[in-house]
Amino acid sequence: MQQSTKSNYRDFWRQLATLVAIFGAFIINVVSNIFPLNGLSIGEISNTLFKNVLIIPANYAFAIWGLIYLGLFAFGVYQALPNQRHEPDLRKTGYLLAIACVAQSVWVYLFLSRLFALSVIAMLLILLPLIGIYVQLEIGKKRVTRVMKWCIHFPIGIYLGWISVATIVNIACTLYFQGWNGWGISPVIWTLVMLSIATAIAAIILIQRRDMAYTGVILWALVAIALKHWNNPILRNTALILAIVLVLTATINSLRTQQEHI
Repeated sequence: MQQSTKSNYRDFWRQLATLVAIFGAFIINVVSNIFPLNGLSIGEISNTLFKNVLIIPANYAFAIWGLIYLGLFAFGVYQALPNQRHEPDLRKTGYLLAIACVAQSVWVYLFLSRLFALSVIAMLLILLPLIGIYVQLEIGKKRVTRVMKWCIHFPIGIYLGWISVATIVNIACTLYFQGWNGWGISPVIWTLVMLSIATAIAAIILIQRRDMAYTGVILWALVAIALKHWNNPILRNTALILAIVLVLTATINSLRTQQEHI
């Protein structure tokens, strides 16, 4: 009985910490845009200080944060329900999402303070826990209820997808700020390499896990980069070709799945 009570308390505090961390990250994000530290918001810093960083998507792409937070709210509320307190999959993830959300709040402060090298560390502290959650939940490999898929798996897939993109962008911005010359390789080539790597990872996840949420986010970013650099044929065409590759991969994978169920 005593052991059960202790376990119950641990689960309750995990639920509460996760919910508070999610709403805390959201509040800090909103406040940082209304009352930006040092006078410039994250978007304004990107559009001024890092306007020459080619891998940054068009401004509209960042509207995906609305979808990310909607998913995180669903995750937070669902996992906080009393009947989910002892849910084995959620127990596996522990405090990982809370850590990611706290790291995100720290990242906002560091980026706005122009401590870009430290912001990369904070970004990795968002990315790594999300990867841990993704693996622990066996997203795309494990059959779950529709509610679990919409409230847990999809939100994590979308969040991880965008943070994967954000990590690449964050590192590129930091290197640009430090004056790195790319070992003599042109910024366009580096951008094409990074886009190709991101697309390859998304394709592998799509094939192995059939996760459309993660892949859809990468596709969203590729199109946004193509539109931003519409007057640069190399970047535009490469980004669009990679986007088409993902669409074709998703289509073939979907047809294969349908044949398996016939």
